[in-house]
Amino acid sequence: MNPAPAIVLIGAGNLGARLGIRMAECGIAPVQVFSRNMDKARLLGETIGAEYVNRLGDVYPDADVYLIAVHDDAIGEVAKELSTHLGNSPFVAHTSGATPSFVLAPHFRRYGVLYPLQTFSPDREPDFDRIPICIHSAEQAELEFLQDLAAHISPSVHVIDDEQRAVLHVAAVFVNNFVNHLYHTGYGILQQKNLSFELLLPLIGETAQKLQPGIDPAAAQTGPARRGDTATVQRHLEYLRQDPNLQELYRVITASINPDLTVNRMLRLRSA
Repeated sequence: MNPAPAIVLIGAGNLGARLGIRMAECGIAPVQVFSRNMDKARLLGETIGAEYVNRLGDVYPDADVYLIAVHDDAIGEVAKELSTHLGNSPFVAHTSGATPSFVLAPHFRRYGVLYPLQTFSPDREPDFDRIPICIHSAEQAELEFLQDLAAHISPSVHVIDDEQRAVLHVAAVFVNNFVNHLYHTGYGILQQKNLSFELLLPLIGETAQKLQPGIDPAAAQTGPARRGDTATVQRHLEYLRQDPNLQELYRVITASINPDLTVNRMLRLRSA
């Protein structure tokens, strides 16, 4: 990619800001940043040395690519408004894991996806060297452009089509959003007895460190459900009787780990 491409970044939230800063660090800073929130646009623009605007009608018209980094439910609306200003010839890519690329098709002839597979928070610095970048475009020239662009951002670049990316996003919700919610659930259980969540942090860290490339996480599964320890599972369920929602959550996950546990059949009979 030589010379550096003219990139316009549409969005300056958690993902947009982190992506813009990373591209600047890699020598491919966006030439312009857009956000409807002028304070966010100004902060990111000044941080990376880019022009900043808060009206799509003021977006630079001759960029090599327009990267849309906004909430999923706003991508179509932003694309429509952007095409009103720019026409349908620019190359536009969004950064969503859950949204198909063809949401851009009604508005642009050339479109694609550049999706960093990571959770982004304002108070944490992401390590882009460890973040997979998933790219897709139906056109070979645009796909090669995205591949080159993504390679500047991360060494881990993967060509993944819309269907594959949708499945990947489902899996990501399980291992990220759902797992974090279970952390919150454990936090609440401990709070009832004035116990610190910090007691669980070494256990959480050890569990995560067991995961290695090429290894089925089932090989690292431990606990009473894995062991078939019906007595312990029963005691846990009795304790959780005070909260039927948590009791049911425990039962469902336990049954998923070990469908043959006698306690699961007993509970199904009880609730019938």
